Amino acid sequence: MSTSDLQVQIFQHIKSKLPSHISLVDEMAQVLDVSTDSAYRRIRGEKPISLEEIYKLCVRFQLSLDQLMNLQSAALIFTGNFIHPSSFEFDQYLQSMIQHVKYMTTFKDRKLYYLCKDFPPFYHYHFREVAAFKYYTWMKGIFNVPELQNKKFSLNAYSDEIFELGKRALDIYNQIDSVEIWSFETINSSLRQIDYYLDSGMFEDEEEAILIYEAYEKLVAHLDKQASLGSKFTLGEQPSESSGTYQLYLNEMVIGDNSIYATLDGAKVAFIIHSVINIMTTRDTRFCDNLQDCFQNLIKRSTQISSYSERERERFFKNLRHRIERRKHTLKA
Repeated sequence: MSTSDLQVQIFQHIKSKLPSHISLVDEMAQVLDVSTDSAYRRIRGEKPISLEEIYKLCVRFQLSLDQLMNLQSAALIFTGNFIHPSSFEFDQYLQSMIQHVKYMTTFKDRKLYYLCKDFPPFYHYHFREVAAFKYYTWMKGIFNVPELQNKKFSLNAYSDEIFELGKRALDIYNQIDSVEIWSFETINSSLRQIDYYLDSGMFEDEEEAILIYEAYEKLVAHLDKQASLGSKFTLGEQPSESSGTYQLYLNEMVIGDNSIYATLDGAKVAFIIHSVINIMTTRDTRFCDNLQDCFQNLIKRSTQISSYSERERERFFKNLRHRIERRKHTLKA
C-alpha cells in the first residue's frame, strides 16, 4: 500500500469516528491548524502529513500509531482514567456518564449493547431511594470516604443535585436504542447490598430499607412495561418520538460482566468496566468485532422477552418481584 493510500485510509478511519453532522475537513483544519484547502489536500493524500500532525491526530482522536499504520500487533489500545478514592467526586462521575451518552446521541444510527451483571446504573435514577442507597454503598464501600465510615444510611443525607444529574443521564440514555442481556442474577448484587447493610446495623431507620425495596419493586414494574412496549421512556410517561427502542433478552446460563459496546453510524466502540467503577474504552477493530461476536452468540442462546414471549417475560419479572417481596416480608416480620 502506498503512503498516500494509507494516509487516505487514516482520514477515512477518523471520519468514521465523527458524528454525521461534523465536517471532516473543518475538523482537520482546526486540529492541524491549517486552511480548509490544505486540509482537503491532506485528506485526498495529495500532501503528506508530518509526524507532528500524526501526533496531533492520535491525541485528539485517541488513536494508536500501530492502528493508524496498520501494523500487525497483539496490542490492544484502551483509553480511560483511573478513579482515585482520595479525589473522586460523584458529580464528576455522573457528568462523565452524561458526556458518553450525549456523544452517542449525536449519531443518527446509534445502538448500545449491554451485558448486565447488575442493573445499568442509569436505572438507579428512576427512584431517589435507589439512587441514594447506591450512592451510599459506592462512597462508603468502594471509595472508603472517611466521613461515611461510621455514619449510617439516611435518605435525607442524599443530595438533590446529584440525583438531578443522574436523572439527566437517564433521560439521554433513554434516547438510545438498546439491547440488554439480563440473567436472574442481575438484581442480586443490589439486594445483597441491602442485606449486608441491614445485617451490619448501618440503617439509621430500618423503615427506609423497606422504602428501598418498594422502590425496586416499582423499578422492576417499570422495566417490565418497557420490555412489553419495546421502548425506553421516563417513569410515569409514555414513549415518545425521541424514545430509544428496548430489546431485553434473558440468558439463563451466563452471568453478565457489564460489558458494553455501541454501533455509531457503522463505527464500533467498546466499554469495559473494571475495578467496580472504572471504565476503559476502545475502538480497536479486532476487540470490538470479537465483543460483537460474543454478544451475537449470547443473543442466539437467549430468549427475547421484550415485545415477544409474554409468558417468559412474566416468569422473569415475577421471579424478580418475588425476591424483593421475600426480603421485604422478612424485614416487616
